[in-house]
Amino acid sequence: MDTEMKNALRAIVGEENFTDSLIDLIAYAKDASEHSHRPDAALWPVTTEQVSAVMKLAAKARFPVIPRGAGTSLAGLTVPEQGGVILDLGRMDTIIDINIEDRLAVVQPGVVYADLDRALAPHGFFFPPDPASGSVSTLGGNVATNAGGIKGAKYGTTKDYVLALEVVLPDGRILHTGSKCMKSVSGYDLTRLFVGSEGTLGIVTEITFKINPKPPITSTAMATFETLEDAGRAISEIMYSGIIPSALEVVDQQTLVVINENTDLGLPEVEAMLVAETDGYTKEETEFQMEKITSIFEKNHATAVKHAETAEEAAALWAARKSAYGVMARINNNLIVEDLAVPMSRVPDMLRFISDLAETYHLRIPTVGHAGDGNLHPVVCFDGTDPDQVKRVEAASEALFEKVIEMGGTLTGEHGIGLAKIPYMKMEHDEVSMAVMRSVKKRFDPDNILNPGKMGLEA
Repeated sequence: MDTEMKNALRAIVGEENFTDSLIDLIAYAKDASEHSHRPDAALWPVTTEQVSAVMKLAAKARFPVIPRGAGTSLAGLTVPEQGGVILDLGRMDTIIDINIEDRLAVVQPGVVYADLDRALAPHGFFFPPDPASGSVSTLGGNVATNAGGIKGAKYGTTKDYVLALEVVLPDGRILHTGSKCMKSVSGYDLTRLFVGSEGTLGIVTEITFKINPKPPITSTAMATFETLEDAGRAISEIMYSGIIPSALEVVDQQTLVVINENTDLGLPEVEAMLVAETDGYTKEETEFQMEKITSIFEKNHATAVKHAETAEEAAALWAARKSAYGVMARINNNLIVEDLAVPMSRVPDMLRFISDLAETYHLRIPTVGHAGDGNLHPVVCFDGTDPDQVKRVEAASEALFEKVIEMGGTLTGEHGIGLAKIPYMKMEHDEVSMAVMRSVKKRFDPDNILNPGKMGLEA
């Protein structure tokens, strides 16, 4: 990118909101994935009009623009694969309105998930999608990836709460989608088209969310199982029992071993541990749900069931699940946090397959996941400087996703495709599907300037 173009960008956002310094560009070369590529410059726009002006310039000069939030993507969504300009939306961080009467929150894309949660708490409301990175991830990124989390089985994902968007299109036009109504079927659902589009169709500059009253009471229990099959039967039975837990998480044996190697929790190294949470408006309601869940645990041969009596005990039961990623990061130099989903009844089969896969390819692949909606996260731990290990990881990944599709699953439940899953897109999507997706991308972004190289959309 030449000096003239950089000066034009400075003129749009101001000197204080532009950088092409090497140290900044190195930082923007990566997100939380294993992918890396350096941009030519980075901007911090503070208004929709600035974003629009940048896109008009990009459309004219045909340089890539990559929208970015907190950079927590585990699939390479914000890596500037073809260089260009990073558009960091982190300074557009205003909570514009909280309207309890209409159950709405209107925010800019740079608002951090946890900040919105804190702002809603005094009103007794919450925004239910609860990504693991919620303490740092931005709501614009949550929309771009259709982020989920541990509460997905009961409360759904981001798409279930986005009512309206303001979006800057690749040519700089500003589009408004949806409405502030809880129900609307007026025209095509353009709002849903942008949710999960990974910044390839437009740049979200304002979001209107539906918000929920927050149940004030929770109950937590943990159960251990000697076999994945027993745990799997318990998961399936819970989910069709009439009780929908607010969280139902699974921790596999490899993860328990890793936690014990790196902490003093002293967990039983069984094949599976399940952590369940229920919520409600009365203690009786919440405990009734939990009693039904614990009875299902016991019916399916749980070796131990612990029911928290206090908030401190509940935190202790969650410790294994919440410490998993941190301890996995100590295993080796590199981590690939995979993301897949299978029908709930196939969760134990998938866990067994992952365990066998690790043995076959001589890798450590501890796995945790959201058992209540079939979304699992195998974490491949390896040394990226060892060509043999890298080759084994690539072979194991291909075998993993072949099995996922064979089971009727999907490549990603919440992390997105980005760069990481492009090699497997044709496993899940036939030629007609890929052609339609490419035509949508082409219609919105004919010159392929917005987040190019992602999702396998280039023909």
